[in-house]
Amino acid sequence: MASLTLKNIKKVYPHNGDDAKKKKKKNGEVEEKKTNLQITDEGVVAVQEFSLDIADKEFIVLVGPSGCGKSTTLRMIAGLEDISGGELYIGDRLVNDVPPKDRDIAMVFQNYALYPHMTVYDNMAFALKLRHESKEEIDRKVREAAEILDITQYLGRKPKALSGGQRQRVAIGRAIVRSPQVMLMDEPLSNLDAKLRNQMRAEIIKLRERINTTFIYVTHDQTEAMTLGDRIVIMKDGFIQQIGTPQEVFMHPYNLFVAGFIGSPQMNFFDAKLKKLNGKYAVELADYTVVLSDEKQEALAKNNVAEQDVTLGVRPEHIYLEDTGIKAAVDVSEMMGSSIHLHVNAVGQDVVMIISTMNMTSAEVSELIGGKELSFGFGGNNCHVFNKETGINLEA
Repeated sequence: MASLTLKNIKKVYPHNGDDAKKKKKKNGEVEEKKTNLQITDEGVVAVQEFSLDIADKEFIVLVGPSGCGKSTTLRMIAGLEDISGGELYIGDRLVNDVPPKDRDIAMVFQNYALYPHMTVYDNMAFALKLRHESKEEIDRKVREAAEILDITQYLGRKPKALSGGQRQRVAIGRAIVRSPQVMLMDEPLSNLDAKLRNQMRAEIIKLRERINTTFIYVTHDQTEAMTLGDRIVIMKDGFIQQIGTPQEVFMHPYNLFVAGFIGSPQMNFFDAKLKKLNGKYAVELADYTVVLSDEKQEALAKNNVAEQDVTLGVRPEHIYLEDTGIKAAVDVSEMMGSSIHLHVNAVGQDVVMIISTMNMTSAEVSELIGGKELSFGFGGNNCHVFNKETGINLEA
């Protein structure tokens, strides 16, 4: 097994002439191509100054929207993409120029990439045969992996006779028989339906406990990131936005992007004021004022934060009904079983709140669903204040 160190890793895709930057409109005028990625004289920068230390046997998840550079980063670790700058170490060995086959890594792709003419057994055994391992050792490793993944009964079948979830298990099995130092997974569950994704997430958690290897997992699905990762690396436009445990990125988002990306439904954002009342920080939204928690008081005081206009963030699940709170008009009510998702209009904008029904009577639930107006509030321990210009959390 192995640790990994990425030092200022960078990936630049060179321009293919002027056409890489520009395209022609129908009327013949030249128009700049729109992209969120940085464009330099060298080319388009897909990954910028990526630095991360990954411990042995740690499970790291790279998460972010499409095009943020997470898969490119994974492919550089695998050796499938050249590294434009920086250093990549697997253990103590610099591997920037080491071929993929010599890095002792295994990769599971989004599209399974199984050989259609081979049986499940032969697919899983193929890499071991290339290593010229003995038939007995190959058979032992394949059957051991098949047992872990519960696919022993499918060893004689070909991929076309398997479901999507079964094929993905075979692809994972083909990777783990090699006992790699590092296991790379590039959105392996994105082709599965919701029920299968949930099942396979649980299987990957069990697998991680049994094979003791270092995992690097790429996804755009924040649920996968939050449930699988020891730490999460959140990316946007080639840059790392925040690195932390699932709890850290949820409870203490570094900036507005992280706050809005992590959590479903998305965090609500308001224009508010940060004030001091009797020496304590408080937020004022419309006519509603909340004194912040002791933890937040300490963090803001440490940063010597002044009174100012802020962007206030409150998660839907941290909003509660309150008679003397902020007035809101209900637009849509969604009954979700143990909770109701309410879409309301308040302080001139749309607001989403999640109200638990666990302690409500049927009559109270019906009244809430059919209601047109309500008032809501939130606690000083569950709101976040962001700098209005930079978007950075003032507690950071």
